[in-house]
Amino acid sequence: MNPLTENPGDGTPSRGLALVVDDAPTVRMYHGGVLRAAGFTVEEAANGLEALEVLLVNRYDLVVTDVNMPHMDGFTLVRRLRGEALSRSVPVVTISTESQESDAEAGYAAGANLYLVKPVAPDLLTRVADLLTAPLPSPSSASSSTTGSRS
Repeated sequence: MNPLTENPGDGTPSRGLALVVDDAPTVRMYHGGVLRAAGFTVEEAANGLEALEVLLVNRYDLVVTDVNMPHMDGFTLVRRLRGEALSRSVPVVTISTESQESDAEAGYAAGANLYLVKPVAPDLLTRVADLLTAPLPSPSSASSSTTGSRS
C-alpha cells in the first residue's frame, strides 16, 4: 500500500495528501478525521516549524493550519511556503479562534487561500477541501462544451 495514494485500511485511492498543523492534538485529530472521512490521506505537524520541515520534503495537495502556535505561527508558515518554489501553489487554509477582520486580512496577506474561524463545521471543511483540490477541467473538455452547432 502506498500511503500517499491510498487510505489506510480500505485500499481505496486517496483524494490527495493533506497536512494538518495545530499545536492542540485534539484539533489535529478533529480536522484530520474530517479530511480522512472526505478521502484524504492526512499527516500532522504540531507547529509551523515542524510543518515547514515536512513541507520542504513532501508534496502536499492541501495544508490546513492553525494561526497561533509556538515555534512558528501559521502566518509565518504560509509566508515561508509562498517563498518556496515547490510549495508556492499548494492550497492553504488558515483556521483560528481569532475572528476580527484584521486577522483574516493578515491571513490573506500572508498568502492563505482561505481564513476560517474555529470551530469549523465538518461539512464546511469538506467543501473547502473539495473546492481547493478539485482538478481543473482540461482545455479540450472546456472548448468542446462551447463549440457546438447553433440552430
